[in-house]
Amino acid sequence: MHIESHGDGPSIALVHGWAMHGGLFMPLVERLRGHYTLHLVDLPGHGRSHDSDMPLDPAALAPVLVDAVPDAVWLGWSLGGQFALRAALDQPARVRGLVMLASSPRFVVADDWPHGVKPTLFRDFGDALSRDFRGTLDGFLALEALGSASAQTELRDLRARAFERGEPAPAALLRGLELLDAFDARNELPQLRVPSLWISGRRDRLVPAGAMPAAAELAPDATSLVIRDASHVPFLGAADEVAQAIDDFATRAFAHGHDMTMQLR
Repeated sequence: MHIESHGDGPSIALVHGWAMHGGLFMPLVERLRGHYTLHLVDLPGHGRSHDSDMPLDPAALAPVLVDAVPDAVWLGWSLGGQFALRAALDQPARVRGLVMLASSPRFVVADDWPHGVKPTLFRDFGDALSRDFRGTLDGFLALEALGSASAQTELRDLRARAFERGEPAPAALLRGLELLDAFDARNELPQLRVPSLWISGRRDRLVPAGAMPAAAELAPDATSLVIRDASHVPFLGAADEVAQAIDDFATRAFAHGHDMTMQLR
């Protein structure tokens, strides 16, 4: 599995979303590399991990990721949040903190969870992939940028970066859609033993903004931030604000992480 590192300082590991790769996080790297080492993960089947035979499974990959980047704050965007959250839940003594960026504990709406998309959305994208692979991916990119005050600029950035490391593997895309459709970690959040920050865009069309404050209410030592004019990719349209929030959170996590790690052991 490909992981590339930039900068110098305490470690922040970043896990990308569906159909993407770690290179999408370069706006955050540019803003944070002076104080942190940013480790950009390409999940199996994506980017430079296109040919990896590792399973796209959060429970299986979490220990592998933490072995590769120990003692880090873990950030997951969208689908990537499932992997970052699993690392934090399963290995709290080796994770300094968790940042969930437009990544919900449940992506699909339910009777007791209004903060999701319609139940058929991810299945519809899966069906469409076999008919029009590139067109379906482009439609998903448009949905990610939709709502932002700078939607056209964000969509251009997404289109420019999406395939700069090659196309994702179709099997990985289908597996990712299954994960998004079935995921529900709400019952585990009260057991989260590391501090967490939940960042959302108020104009997000994939993860309704209310999901992040609702998730933060379920987890101990959690805070949320809703960025007013941002979409599902707030690190593109509001990169300065997102980077500042990550910096503030990571500063606290690394300052207090040693005491917390000793307690967990």
